[in-house]
Amino acid sequence: MSSPLLNRPGAVPAGGPDEGVAAHYGEPVAEQRALVRGVGLTDLSHLGVVTVTGPDRLTWLHSLATQKIAGLEPGESTETLLLDPHGHVEHAAAVLDDGETLWMITESGHAAGLVAFLDSMRFMLRVEVRRAEEMAVLGTHGDGPALRLREGGAPLRWLDPWPAVAEGSSAYGTTSEHPGSERSAALWLVPREQLVEVVDDATGAGARLAGAWAWDALRVAAWRPRLAREVDDRALPHELDWLRTAVHLSKGCYRGQESVARVFNLGKPPRRLTFLHLDGSDHTTPDVGAPVLAAGREVGTLTSVARHHELGPIGLALLKRSLDPAAELVVGGVAASQETIVGADGVGTGRPDAIDRSALRRRP
Repeated sequence: MSSPLLNRPGAVPAGGPDEGVAAHYGEPVAEQRALVRGVGLTDLSHLGVVTVTGPDRLTWLHSLATQKIAGLEPGESTETLLLDPHGHVEHAAAVLDDGETLWMITESGHAAGLVAFLDSMRFMLRVEVRRAEEMAVLGTHGDGPALRLREGGAPLRWLDPWPAVAEGSSAYGTTSEHPGSERSAALWLVPREQLVEVVDDATGAGARLAGAWAWDALRVAAWRPRLAREVDDRALPHELDWLRTAVHLSKGCYRGQESVARVFNLGKPPRRLTFLHLDGSDHTTPDVGAPVLAAGREVGTLTSVARHHELGPIGLALLKRSLDPAAELVVGGVAASQETIVGADGVGTGRPDAIDRSALRRRP
């Protein structure tokens, strides 16, 4: 479904997982700066919106998802993952409840699959699941421009918890001076029939449209994983430092919980998400999916790439955890240096101390 905002002057359509909205409106760097200043507004109407209604909605989703949902207060924002039995990420969603309806925002390409999975798990519980195609999503940073609906109220707003380490969670990366702490992002739920009007009111009051490139560049700079980019069929949340906002380690059983606990308590993730500074001297950037090489040997895959208004060309990559964090890399013929996100030691905060077995002796 293409956004009506693609008709705005300068709009250039985005591709890949952002197909249907504008990549930029002619000035992607200026659009990033508008977002940072809190006056930017990004059309994210391609994202999927799923609703869960019924009196059992919170406890039911709590039993399926990685995050603690049962006590979610109206207006409170969180995010969650749905895993396969081996602990690999299958779905990720921003989650918000308004007291009657639980809203889930996910990637457009995953919305149908999320609905199908949730519908298959309803059994006899009092819940209804559907895709809310009548709703669109807008994104802002900071306080953002004031958004008002036709009837005068404010849209529902989801506040991104990244990178704060939630209660019951763990960080596989830094807990101080995290670059994501400089980013304050929000998603707004707007009736699709009012999308143009809401945007017109905001831009008329001084807001500026910013494209998906600007939005994603700020995400990459904040080390924030994205379902459509960083997740493949073997991705573990530990590898992406996603436990910090999306996983509660003691909430009880859910599909994949045993694998999450085993890696956290006893093991180490096989890969680690890494931030890359890319050489911009040739004014080219490698393609997402390009192999990452160290000394000519493939050590990982580029998952995201962007041009940041201050940092220049940047990216995220999933690398072998054992790779030296100081190793110089080449991605698609472009030199790159690492900045550690997930530590090479593969240990999250709060992990129990290893048991000292040195004093144990076999019986004669």
